[in-house]
Amino acid sequence: MRKALYAGTFDPITNGHLDLIKRASKLCEHLVVGVMENQAKKPFFTSEERVKMIRGCTKNLPNVEVIRFDGLLADYVNNNQIDAVIRGLRATMDFEYEIQMAHMNARLYNKDVETVFLMTTPEYSFISSSIVKEVFSFNGDISGLVPKVVLKELKRKFNK
Repeated sequence: MRKALYAGTFDPITNGHLDLIKRASKLCEHLVVGVMENQAKKPFFTSEERVKMIRGCTKNLPNVEVIRFDGLLADYVNNNQIDAVIRGLRATMDFEYEIQMAHMNARLYNKDVETVFLMTTPEYSFISSSIVKEVFSFNGDISGLVPKVVLKELKRKFNK
């Protein structure tokens, strides 16, 4: 694959997301990490904050680019010469949603674009951004579940 896209809201990025980014970056020449604006979700971090954190976490991966976009994933794919879309799967419940989205996106792509599903590493299979935020909001220990920069930013924002 020449150019792949791994998109999500990443609110915040977790070590599970970061693991997928590192693994996906080995499968393609260029990996775009797309921070999406999702009107249905009320993010804790702004898209600019999320992009900044992800860039800090991926600065040692030379073929990774972090961008922000809104609108349909298929529109971004069609307008940016994307060959494959990377999606992470934690459990069977993820699969049902992801397969439905992959089929819909396939109808919207202008060209042949593959959806590549990567299974999460077992140690991160239970992590989600929502769970991380909830546990943190009750003063739970999330060290090891998120990059250090995310932990620092969570503490900063929760202390406001």
